[in-house]
Amino acid sequence: MTQSPTTEQVDVGDLSTDDLREMYKTMRLITVTGERAVVEVKAGRLKSAFYPVRGLEGSCAALGSAMRPEDQIVSTYRSLGDALAKRSSLRRIIAEIYGKADGTSKGKGGAMHLHDQEAGFITSTGVVGAGLPIAVGLALAASIRGEKRAVVATFGDGSTSIGAWHEAMNLAGLWKLPVVFVCQNNQWAEHTPIDEYAAVTDLESRARAYGMTTAKVDGFDPIRTARVLSEATARARAGEGPSFVEVVTYRLTGHSGSSDYSYMPKDQLAAATERDPAPAFRRWLLDAEIVDETALEEIDKQVAAEVDDAFEFAQNAPQPNASERYTDVFADERQVPKS
Repeated sequence: MTQSPTTEQVDVGDLSTDDLREMYKTMRLITVTGERAVVEVKAGRLKSAFYPVRGLEGSCAALGSAMRPEDQIVSTYRSLGDALAKRSSLRRIIAEIYGKADGTSKGKGGAMHLHDQEAGFITSTGVVGAGLPIAVGLALAASIRGEKRAVVATFGDGSTSIGAWHEAMNLAGLWKLPVVFVCQNNQWAEHTPIDEYAAVTDLESRARAYGMTTAKVDGFDPIRTARVLSEATARARAGEGPSFVEVVTYRLTGHSGSSDYSYMPKDQLAAATERDPAPAFRRWLLDAEIVDETALEEIDKQVAAEVDDAFEFAQNAPQPNASERYTDVFADERQVPKS
């Protein structure tokens, strides 16, 4: 595991102070929201599956800085960080997880199938690897229509051993589609470590075989990650084909919000926790004298208030009306192209 960046090592490139503050806020929002969701699940107040994003905060914040409003994203069931990075409403995300009518999918998708058309958050999927073919389809549509947008697919390292991953990578490489494959390599496929399920753990090398630009970056370094992802999304918008970015992180919790994780090696978990993205980035901002303690404390207060507000909003939101159970579920046949 590499060391945390120092001030001298890091060139912030085009990132402004406001960008860096926003990245810190996104990380904190992911951490605090995720921890609150786990508390609600364990207390029985949130009756939903929830998959924490702890450890991926830096990766998600970097992705948020690289994406533009017109870009689209397809995520996984571990989607909270991606949705917040794409500027989806926290209130509506939490309401969706609670299955309420004010959620991003009117309570019909739940935590596994978030959808926010307005934010460009197309969907999250409950099946490992299932999002990649969807992203390739969106990228093909964008290419045919001449739209200058990047389509981002995020997925865990376990997805790279799924057939759909290889099929999607092959078509994207063959047709030079504007898609960015972002592997959030947290080094665990549910409860199995990567070296026990993959013959080749250098995932970037697998992607290189499909004829696309590839990169591997330390996911605990959000600035370098943002730079690599910005280059990849810019390449997609410019019509220069797909990219694969392996963002190496480490999952700081168990697979789900309520699961045990005593099986995770204590030394690995301790080393990764030392680099916990939001606290590490906070220390770096202070050491680099980019943002002072007072400003960071103000952000922390804003985040705490926003999270409290979102959960209160969701808990008080109405249940979906049973009369709408079949609306928005199937496509309107009259709008389906016949040729």
